Amino acid sequence: LGDVYKRQGTIDYKNVNLLRAFLTERGKILPSRISGNCCFHQRQLSSAVRQSRTMALMAYCAPRY
Repeated sequence: LGDVYKRQGTIDYKNVNLLRAFLTERGKILPSRISGNCCFHQRQLSSAVRQSRTMALMAYCAPRY
């Protein structure tokens, strides 16, 4: 998916659609070797996902079928 910073500019915990692009279908955060982020932006991304989950904007796990 490429580096988040090049596409978006900033990583915000309120931008749920952007953060969902970096999650698996089970709700896990994609590693940087798959998502293509550098280590700095991967840390920002993971902290934004964790903050979004804490604020109940995103689920911690995938819904059951």
